[in-house]
Amino acid sequence: MAGSFMRTAAILWHVSLLASPEKKALALGVVGLVRVAPLVLFSFVSGIVADASDRRKLMMLTNAAMMVTSALLAVVAFTGRDSLGIVYLLAGASAAIGSFDNPARQSLFPSLVPREHLQNAISLNSMMLQAASVLGPLVGGLIIGFAGVAWVYAFDAASFVVLVGTLSAMKDVPERLEAQRSELSFRAGMEGVRWVFGQPLIRSTMLLDFFATFFASATALLPLFAQEILSVGPRGYGLLAGAPAIGAMVTSILMVPLVGRIDGRGRVLMASVVAYALATVAFGISTLFWFTFACLVLVGASDMVSTVLRNIIRQMHTPDSMRGRMTSVNMIFFMGGPQLGELEAGLVAQAIGPAASVVSGGIACLVAVLWIGWRTPALVAYGKEWTQS
Repeated sequence: MAGSFMRTAAILWHVSLLASPEKKALALGVVGLVRVAPLVLFSFVSGIVADASDRRKLMMLTNAAMMVTSALLAVVAFTGRDSLGIVYLLAGASAAIGSFDNPARQSLFPSLVPREHLQNAISLNSMMLQAASVLGPLVGGLIIGFAGVAWVYAFDAASFVVLVGTLSAMKDVPERLEAQRSELSFRAGMEGVRWVFGQPLIRSTMLLDFFATFFASATALLPLFAQEILSVGPRGYGLLAGAPAIGAMVTSILMVPLVGRIDGRGRVLMASVVAYALATVAFGISTLFWFTFACLVLVGASDMVSTVLRNIIRQMHTPDSMRGRMTSVNMIFFMGGPQLGELEAGLVAQAIGPAASVVSGGIACLVAVLWIGWRTPALVAYGKEWTQS
């Protein structure tokens, strides 16, 4: 995962170098579009495949394929044959493969731990993810500064060897009974969609995730802030790109012992997204590097609280036979939101400037959160005792 976050940061920086100065913001926004299009195309199928197949073997296949796309990015960058079109194409291909990997990944790990430990497992999984998202952009920024983006792609390709090797070495993975596997059919996919949208709590957490990340996905504009507003170069960009993950990682460590003690989880969830929106507004206003860094740390910390609580709701209320399809529907929201948000941020930044784009997005995020809370009182009232059923 550290390699994947490294690649994401490198692609944004790479695109900023390849784009013409007057179209740079729009070019960065298009990165979100080429990533979200495969999610929309394949997420429906990917959930069915995850529920109908051996999830471990599916992960091995998808990660081997993503290793190839990273290696191709490295080759075109090393040989100087890179262009916006090629970078967009390979970024989109990686997203398409990832749309099959994520449902398998999210469905596999809950089956590896007893239900009474699942809440802590979710927190630990989030900690791993955030540690990787801190390490990836920080190391990626340093590699870009000292050696160039091609070496970032090469390191990312090598990182997949570790993951595929780890998956192949896993022993005694619980086998699902045939009755627990869905059929590979359109009907099974529609059954999953109907089930998800028939669950008010799960549906509202997905909508909350989508609107918050759609309006407040400002990270796509970080190269512009680093280059034009803060003037800090690739190393400063690496620090800013890793700042949200630093806040998220520290918070995830705290969430492991504390998550079981949070009673009013619905209220804490809503408050965390409000804090996320306000921190985004402050980030957009800032012209000082370390204040911007602090705002992004708060963005990551508040997002982590929200992420852990949302995942607990989904995993605790979803049967194993439905996890892949639930994740595939959720993937459109939690991955489609930020990717479409990058496009929205790029278009708005192109029209009125990056700072105004971030501030307006944070305000819109705040409005969306309040609307969802008003429309879904069950989410606001969600408590600790509900997850113990």
